[in-house]
Order: sequence, then structure tokens, then C-alpha cells
Amino acid sequence: MSTAYLIVTIAAAAFVGFSAVSVFARAKWVVEPITEYGVPRSWWPWLGTAKAAGAAGLVAGLFVPPLGVAAAIGLVLYFTGAVVTVARARSYGHLVFPVLYLAPVVASLALL
Repeated sequence: MSTAYLIVTIAAAAFVGFSAVSVFARAKWVVEPITEYGVPRSWWPWLGTAKAAGAAGLVAGLFVPPLGVAAAIGLVLYFTGAVVTVARARSYGHLVFPVLYLAPVVASLALL
């Protein structure tokens, strides 16, 4: 395992974990945009859980690599869906946010 992979994976897990906590805490800067995008409120706990599981999977992948690969692929799909959701809402100025979460996950997967 390379040092770069270790650092990027831990950073990606922390970043995604922070995003999960923000959804669970219903932070205003998260809740307002996803409401504007048309994401039903009933989905929010599931979305937060998916992010939290992905973050935990990235960390677990440091010890069990196939688990990390699965978590990274799941997060890539999740954040790709987020990009599509933001684009469909025509909130093009916000496209950068899901991409910022997607980038370290892709980097982690690429370094594996």
C-alpha cells in the first residue's frame, strides 16, 4: 500500500463522512439545495446512510482491499447520480459540489 493511497483514501473517507454527517444534521447549506433539486425529504436518511457506509467502506478497504474497491465504486455511482440530479435541476453553479466529493474517491480508486 502506497503512502499516497493511504492519505488520499483517508481524506476521501473523511470528506464523504463529513457530507454524511451534514445530511444527518440537516445542515442548512445542504438541506436548502437538495430541496431545490427536488430530492424528497424521505430520501435524506438513506442518502446520508449511503455516504456513511461508503466512507466506512473506504477505511475498511485499507485492510480488506476488495471492500474498499466496492465502497469506492458505490460512491462513484452515488456522486455521479448527484451530478445528474444537480444538472437536471439546472443548478449548474452547484455542479462543482458533488464533483468535489467525487474527485478524491476516484483518486483513491485510481491509486489502488
